[in-house]
Amino acid sequence: MNTMKASLLSIGLMAALPATAQEMDHSKMDHSKMSMPMPTPTDAKPAAKKKSVSIKVSKPATVDPHAGHKMPTGTASASAAMPMEHSKMGHPMSEASSETTPATEHAAMGHDMSDMPMEAMPGKQHGGMNMAPGAPRTPIPPITDADRAAAIPPSEHMAHLDNAIHSYTLLNRLEGWDANPGMGLAWEGQGWVGTDLNRLWWRTEGERVDGHTESADLELMYGRSFTPWWDWVVGVRHDFKPGDSQNFAGFGVQGLAPQKFEASAMAYVGERGQTAARLEAEYETLLTSRLILQPLVEVDFYGKNDPSRGIGSGLSTVEAGLRLRYEITRKFAPYIGVVHERAFGRTADFRRAADESVNDTRFVAGIRIWF
Repeated sequence: MNTMKASLLSIGLMAALPATAQEMDHSKMDHSKMSMPMPTPTDAKPAAKKKSVSIKVSKPATVDPHAGHKMPTGTASASAAMPMEHSKMGHPMSEASSETTPATEHAAMGHDMSDMPMEAMPGKQHGGMNMAPGAPRTPIPPITDADRAAAIPPSEHMAHLDNAIHSYTLLNRLEGWDANPGMGLAWEGQGWVGTDLNRLWWRTEGERVDGHTESADLELMYGRSFTPWWDWVVGVRHDFKPGDSQNFAGFGVQGLAPQKFEASAMAYVGERGQTAARLEAEYETLLTSRLILQPLVEVDFYGKNDPSRGIGSGLSTVEAGLRLRYEITRKFAPYIGVVHERAFGRTADFRRAADESVNDTRFVAGIRIWF
């Protein structure tokens, strides 16, 4: 019996022990005698870092920050127009961030706006209205008949040629040299007046030695462009010297050959049945912006002998020159050069009979002018 009472008393004490432990007065506890170690400042740093990491992980981009917030009831348009009260949604907002733009508000909420189109970003408005994605900023004017005509390529190069009257004069060579005997003077010039399509050309060249005219001629030609770089020409040529003056009908082509060679090929028929042909080519090499080297070649052919003029049939003469000029201005340039002329065939025989040189090399100096 006594044993049973002791067991019941033990069970009652064990049941009352937890309640008594919870009602302990902590104010009477001696904390200095507790063996639990206090955290040091270094131990607090990892705890703070762990807290910072947990905040970043707890905000995935797919989670709606407004989820679980009670929103005012009403229509969809009314709820969309209402401003967001971030202070009531549990978002920590400082005084400076309360006046941020919509873009910074979304950035603070964890929204990544780097891939968002410019037209769809908040605040990107035009005329008080949000721009729709892909909408042009400037209205496109309607297409006119002039726009359609300008878009059609011309059938040939003549379609855009200028019909105004222009003119051009070039004194390509005006030079002198020390002849034997006396002083030599030579000239060569050309020019035109007209439009880009139709022009009246003129050309003259000649030589004087010791005050006497050795050769001189003048050509008048009508020229018509058939490509952007070439003209057909047809007209007349009058020879003053050598011998008696006479006239020729001439025709040919002239223009700019490939590799920028200025070329001319002419054929002539004289009033006395003579025939002739002349080929010319010249090229300009820019050594500097003002120093220019100009080689030139001229070849003459004749169909039959003309003893009165000292001309033989076949290849008559070849003249090659090399001139170096300095353009003080684009329209005025002095030059120096060397010229070599050689006679061939029956023309060389006529010169030997007249006690004239077959080969002639001379150093020249002159000027080049155009306007």
